[in-house]
Amino acid sequence: MKNRIVLDPAVMVGKPVIMGTRITVEMILRQLSQGISIDELLDNYPHLTREDVYAAMAYASERMEEDRIYPVKV
Repeated sequence: MKNRIVLDPAVMVGKPVIMGTRITVEMILRQLSQGISIDELLDNYPHLTREDVYAAMAYASERMEEDRIYPVKV
């Protein structure tokens, strides 16, 4: 799945996109968070596959896993 997501400064200013498209991971996640089903997303974007959507979710999950939170004393 990892090879489905690419970052290229020449495409969407380097945001992670589905390979061969200008569909960003961000857009996929935003639509899903607004209640759009995967099936509706696939209908709206015919070049997108279910595997692409899963890859976008996995990519985002991996990025979140990399985040580190440090407590700050006030």
